[in-house]
Amino acid sequence: MTHAKIIGFISIKGGVGKTSTVANIGTILSANHHKKVLLVDANFSGPNLGLLFGFTQPSFTLHDVLEGRVPINKAIYEHSSGVHLLPAALLSRKIDTAQFKKYLHSLRNQYDMILIDSSPCLNEEILATINASDELFILTTPDYVTLASTMHALKTSKEKKVRVSGIILNKIRGKNYELGLEMIEDLTKTPVVALLDYDSKILKALSKTTPAALLSPNSSAIVSYKKLASALIGERFHDKRFISNFKRIFSKGLSKEDINRAIVMESHY
Repeated sequence: MTHAKIIGFISIKGGVGKTSTVANIGTILSANHHKKVLLVDANFSGPNLGLLFGFTQPSFTLHDVLEGRVPINKAIYEHSSGVHLLPAALLSRKIDTAQFKKYLHSLRNQYDMILIDSSPCLNEEILATINASDELFILTTPDYVTLASTMHALKTSKEKKVRVSGIILNKIRGKNYELGLEMIEDLTKTPVVALLDYDSKILKALSKTTPAALLSPNSSAIVSYKKLASALIGERFHDKRFISNFKRIFSKGLSKEDINRAIVMESHY
């Protein structure tokens, strides 16, 4: 019998790529690794995870479940990639999130992995994700404003005694004014487990309501997602792209990001 690991992806700031991260990692785990994966939109006030998969008018949503209107399996939909989705209502309404953890944990024996896309606001919505998760990853971008929000998210997670397994540094443009991995780790005392370049293919995929992992599987950002997805199931990802093999020849060893991700991989082995 399966017993799903529940992983929350959080940030206390919008626009850092949290929803795209959940969508693409979930798609990779399902389509590439044949895992049974459930993606949950717990951004109750501003949900859009369903839109990334083309679910614009689901008959039932997580809102209906929490209001006691339908059983939870009635609000779960399967995408062509194989991933399952529990969307929230696009025309959101105020709900009581107290039962969210109970409902989600009732699905553990149906899935290998459950990934939660959380609210970007520090309120009962993001706390519902933190409390329901076995572990957390925090999304940030390489700037001081977002880093301040990251520090707040770390503090909140520690107060709730939920482990933060790493930071995902997204939308890197390679500018000298951006914060680097070393500085972020020094300030947060938390490992950076994925570095994602700014990738216009992610935006293109959004316009087509299809995860970029399906449209542009060899893009830089998607390969970074593949590395983290593999680590989450205790496997090592082998990058077969020519440019990566070329760089590896002249590399002096594993990068700090690779080492951090190896630790994640060992914890999920």
